[in-house]
Amino acid sequence: MIWNETIECMSRKEMEKLQSIRLKQVVDKVYYNCEPYRKRMQEAGITPNNIRSIHDISKLPFTSKKDLRDYYPFGLLSSPMSEIVRVHASSGTTGKPIVVGYTRKDLDVWKEVGARCFTAYGLGKNDVIQVSYGYGLFTGGLGAHGAVETIGGTVVPASSGNTDKQIMLMHDLGVKGLACTPSYALYLAEALEKSEYKREEFQLKVGVFGAEPWTDEMRRELESKLGIKAYDIYGLTEVIGPGVGHECEFQNGTHLCEDHFFPEIINPETGEPVKKGEIGELVFTTLTKEGMPLVRFRTRDLTSLNYEPCACGRTSVRMGRILGRSDDMLIIRGVNVFPSQVESVICEMEELEPHYFIEVDRINNMDTLEIQVEVNENFYSDEISKMLDLKKRIAHKLQSVLGIQPDIRLMEPRSIERSQGKAKRVNDKRKLQ
Repeated sequence: MIWNETIECMSRKEMEKLQSIRLKQVVDKVYYNCEPYRKRMQEAGITPNNIRSIHDISKLPFTSKKDLRDYYPFGLLSSPMSEIVRVHASSGTTGKPIVVGYTRKDLDVWKEVGARCFTAYGLGKNDVIQVSYGYGLFTGGLGAHGAVETIGGTVVPASSGNTDKQIMLMHDLGVKGLACTPSYALYLAEALEKSEYKREEFQLKVGVFGAEPWTDEMRRELESKLGIKAYDIYGLTEVIGPGVGHECEFQNGTHLCEDHFFPEIINPETGEPVKKGEIGELVFTTLTKEGMPLVRFRTRDLTSLNYEPCACGRTSVRMGRILGRSDDMLIIRGVNVFPSQVESVICEMEELEPHYFIEVDRINNMDTLEIQVEVNENFYSDEISKMLDLKKRIAHKLQSVLGIQPDIRLMEPRSIERSQGKAKRVNDKRKLQ
């Protein structure tokens, strides 16, 4: 299913023409309406006249999260406050959040790209869809909500938490689609198993999961436990929230809505473009945003881009799995470690539940890595020899993937804290020293 065939199946030449027109418009807008951008471009010796096509984008300076914090709350707006009809903010728990302003047109664009996503998952006007992302300043709830209403579906604005009621509503209302974080979907799956309801009594078929990195192993876990097809939805608070990209029925990469959000992949160390298909840091330029356009925003997400047309018929560029964030990467005794690597191993072992926690410390000037893993109740035993054998096998598998020997701590079933929003997987104590 395709929501906007003209755009989603546009030729590469036509897309680049559209992107070039829109890039020139957005550069004009930020240059003449946003002092920090104008100053940054003048320092780089750039004026709007230097930007003639999308291929000139590398001439423009980058924008970072630090810029958004430095100009908190409204210093990067390119539209007057009289045109800002909504604000959203990052879910950061410390310091000032990143605040993003939206005009009415921005909200319309958000709904349209969201509709592309939900349509690609096979959802439509006859479906009931439960939105269990948090509502409020976080973009997840209202972003998914607007998408469902745009496709004509029936939205259940459940938000997060109150899990027993969520399960009851899912059952009684005939919910077909569930939108939430993958970690909360796991929590729901566990709660459903313990509930009075049977899985076959539900009409649930589709999961729309995002807001945190998750692996294909986690996908298989969710699909098995909930009896659904699990799709990724991609978005960033700074760019527009959920709707920047989506998977299709082939689940072979995330289609980006590149007519609104132009992607680049750069070397995170040098800032230079990488070769096509290579992994690097994802950078976005918002081509149509009015409230707070961003030029070459460094997401810190590590991924790659595939420009080959997809079997679904869409020609839009596809983004590979997010491997992690360059600023979330753990460097332990000189080795790069991503939580997603740990997750991929844990989800493959039937003896373990897909819940884990990573603790990093520095003792006697030596980095330590402890990984807490939860043992499935069918394999948890009082026999020390069995548990020691399991511990060794886990450590061996993780060492082969990570390239470093971790300390494994086996946890009792259901002892690792469950998340009803974004999961916290890492505690790096070195940052506190």
